[in-house]
Amino acid sequence: MAFGRFLSGGLRSLGALAFLLAAVPGAAGAQSFQSAAPHAVLLDSGSGAVLYEKAADELVVPASLAKIATALVVFQEIAEGRMTLDTEISISENAWRKGGGISGGSTMFAEVNSRVKLGDMLQGLIVQSGNDAAIALAEAIAGDEANFARLMTERVRALGLSKSVFRNATGMADPQQKVTAREMARLSDHIIKTYPELYRIFGQREFTWNKIKQQNRNPLLAMDIGADGLKTGNVDDSGYGLVGSAVQKEQRLIVVLTGLKNARERANEGRKLLEWGFRSFEQRQVFAAGETVGEASVFGGEKGRVALRAKGPVNLLVPRGSSERLNARIVYQGPLQAPVEEGAQVARLLVTRGEVKTLDIPLYTAEAVRIGSLQQRALDALFEAATGWVRKALGRS
Repeated sequence: MAFGRFLSGGLRSLGALAFLLAAVPGAAGAQSFQSAAPHAVLLDSGSGAVLYEKAADELVVPASLAKIATALVVFQEIAEGRMTLDTEISISENAWRKGGGISGGSTMFAEVNSRVKLGDMLQGLIVQSGNDAAIALAEAIAGDEANFARLMTERVRALGLSKSVFRNATGMADPQQKVTAREMARLSDHIIKTYPELYRIFGQREFTWNKIKQQNRNPLLAMDIGADGLKTGNVDDSGYGLVGSAVQKEQRLIVVLTGLKNARERANEGRKLLEWGFRSFEQRQVFAAGETVGEASVFGGEKGRVALRAKGPVNLLVPRGSSERLNARIVYQGPLQAPVEEGAQVARLLVTRGEVKTLDIPLYTAEAVRIGSLQQRALDALFEAATGWVRKALGRS
């Protein structure tokens, strides 16, 4: 009977982690920051740590932040060889009327019935936030926006983002189109890590098309804080939103804010949260590359346990001068069933600070475990039957 476990063997390794965390000296104000944004997340890209969150899992209207998911689909089409930057995209009358200059919304001013290379279209989508570009791309890839929006939702579901739902490629108002701040941060982190060359378009300051020069709407790019992307958004139902990323001293932070009152407040809050993140946290290495983090139980194997480790070093960001308690645990579905392959992802290391998840990384088996002898398998079966009965009695089945 599968169930999530704490590991007695793993706890010996995690004890070193707990000691490291407890060694952070006491009482300063690292957690005193409060954002004016109704919904906010600050994510450290390197560790996956959430440094700050506020109503991060509530569904909100994305506005043009939805175009980040539009870009994800296009980037994947390029990476998988179905399109190239030289692929020509047709501008239909629908894309022109609904998203072109006559629509009154953000546009790249592509001409109706023209053909535009995908490389230019992506700049129109990302730098100019062109609705005409978004619609034309949706039509080229999926036939129409509705099919493309289903594809957007499918692609984010494949990344483990379970709440966000897309109904169009532009971010235009739709009562069923909703996202969360946390999932927008994770989506952006995926794009940055998976498509680094294409991601650079998000940091482009301006783009000229049809003899019309437009500036990138991301206010963070003009600030001296290391910002290099991503998007802004604003419709009546959403307020002013921002997804931004910046790098300082090889550390990348991703900020998401939604529901702000105006563009100035959006810019100020984005800058303040990023600067606070870079200033208020320090990095600690808690496990070196290849070091055993814990163990997982194995059923029916020649060994009853298998060591677990991360892909590389395990680093954790902790508040400077904070005495706040951090808790670490290993979670997996087990016991694992022999045979177990070396390098299989079987568990996760979770570290929390209060209700905030500061680290969530996969753990992998450090060695293979072959099927055990008939006697070993019989003993494991008896043990599992006994512990299963105890779990059932405790209401944990």
